[in-house]
Amino acid sequence: MSLYFIGIGLNDEKDISLKGLELVKKADFIYLENYTAKINCNISYLEQLYGKKVILADRKLVEMDAEKTILQQAKTKEVAFLVVGDVFSATTHMDLYLRAKKMAVKTLVVHNASVLTAVGVTGLQLYKFGKTTSIPFENQNVEAPYDVLALNQKNNLHTLFLLDLKQDSNDSLSVTDAIRYLLKVELKRGEKIFTDNTLCVGCTKLGSLDQIIKAGKAKDLLKENFKNGMHCLIVPANKLHFMEEEALKLCSYPI
Repeated sequence: MSLYFIGIGLNDEKDISLKGLELVKKADFIYLENYTAKINCNISYLEQLYGKKVILADRKLVEMDAEKTILQQAKTKEVAFLVVGDVFSATTHMDLYLRAKKMAVKTLVVHNASVLTAVGVTGLQLYKFGKTTSIPFENQNVEAPYDVLALNQKNNLHTLFLLDLKQDSNDSLSVTDAIRYLLKVELKRGEKIFTDNTLCVGCTKLGSLDQIIKAGKAKDLLKENFKNGMHCLIVPANKLHFMEEEALKLCSYPI
């Protein structure tokens, strides 16, 4: 009878909102989207809080088989579709939302924090971020992220790189791998967009109690151990506000 799109935050089972938790507890089926991001806790913790089984939804189920599962069930039952972070941080969720609307399935959206807002903890001002891009694991012939960086740098905007998720793991492409990728493309293109001395901010497990945020030159962050978890990389704009500079000093090598 309804399909609830519920953001569950970035860290653990306790990040869900009260509104979201109320809807989950009344749901007949609970799906957790399991391919664009991973939560920083075991799924059993979610099931213990909800008192119900959580079905892991891979890309095939959501993008190809939803009409036979999620959407079909939502015609007669209460279905919760859980998303790590916020509901619409990934375009695939809007696709499911639109298909639900076309099938006249009643929908409700409950928002939450996402990496797109959590990066504000670095001190970089959110309204100064330009286009966000992602770096995949298979990036040997991929240069689009470098192009996005070049555009943002031209307009004096920060660049957020979302790093590809490892299959069957709670880890992602690492900050250091992302830096090596950008240096590799720079070596090929020679446009001086990203060098050893480019200021970077590497982040791991944003929103968690053990999050890691390190700022410094690219060559210095290559020496840093960002540990396991979901990583992202930020290349700040060329010109920083004095408060941004002050905030980055809290987690940086000498800049």
